[in-house]
Amino acid sequence: MRGAFGQVSVAVAVALFCVTADAAPGSVAARPGGGQRAEAMSAEELIAQGEVLDKKLEASEALGFYLAAEKMEPKNAHLMVCIARQYRHLMQDAPAKQEKLRLGHVALDYSARAAAAGPNDAEAQLDTAISLGKMVPFMSIKEQVKATPQVKQSADKAIALDPKDDTAWHILGRWNRVLADVNTAKRALAGMFFGSLPKGSNEEAERDMRKALELNPDRLMHYIELGRIYAQMGRKEDARFYINKGLAMPDVEKDDPEVKQHGRETLAKLH
Repeated sequence: MRGAFGQVSVAVAVALFCVTADAAPGSVAARPGGGQRAEAMSAEELIAQGEVLDKKLEASEALGFYLAAEKMEPKNAHLMVCIARQYRHLMQDAPAKQEKLRLGHVALDYSARAAAAGPNDAEAQLDTAISLGKMVPFMSIKEQVKATPQVKQSADKAIALDPKDDTAWHILGRWNRVLADVNTAKRALAGMFFGSLPKGSNEEAERDMRKALELNPDRLMHYIELGRIYAQMGRKEDARFYINKGLAMPDVEKDDPEVKQHGRETLAKLH
C-alpha cells in the first residue's frame, strides 16, 4: 500500500510547479548594508533598493531592505509579494527538506498577507499558488491533495483580475497537465484516504500554456512546459520543437535551470 501512496504522491507533486540558508530578520545578511542608512530611508526607497537586488537574484540582501520596509508598511500587498518571493528563493537554495519547508511556510504566510491586503491585486492573489507550488513536492500526500484545489483557486482569481497575467496562465496550464496525468486508480486511492482530487485535461493545459506564451513569448518556461504537455499528449514532434526552443534561450529567472532540466528529462523519454 505504501507503494501505491508513493505513486499518488509522485503524480500530484512532482511538480505541480516543478508558476526562492535563511537569513533571519535579525541576522547580518538580512540587514540593509552600505550606502544610505535604513533608518533614514523611506519605505519607497527601501522597496526600490530591494527590487534592484531582487532582479540580481540576491535574495538575502533584498530581503533585508524589504523587511525594513515592512515595518513601515505592513499591509503593502506588493511588498508582501516581494518578501514571499525572497523566501521562496532561499527555500530553493536550502539543502535540507525541513529547512525548505520552514522557509516555504514563511513564504506562504507572506503570500496570504499579500492576498488579504490586495483583494483586487492579481499579483497578490496569485502568490499563494506560487508558494504552494514550491512547497508541494516536500509536503505529505494529505497536504498535497489539500493544496491542489487551492493552487487553482489562486490562479483563477488572478486571471479574473488580470487576464493578461502570463504567470497565472502558466500555473493553470501546469495544474491541468499534472491532474490530467492522474489515472482513475490513483485518483480513487487518493479520494479514499485523503480527499478527492480535482480533474484536469491536456486540452485545457495546452490552451492555458499557449495563452501564457502568447502573452509573454520571452520566458523559456512557457516553451518547455508546452513541450511537456505535448509529450504527455503523444505529440512528440511538437514536444521536441517547443522544448528545444526553450532550451536554446538564456537563463534569466531563478527557476530557469531547473525548468531546463525537466525539459531535458522529458526529451530523453521521447522515442
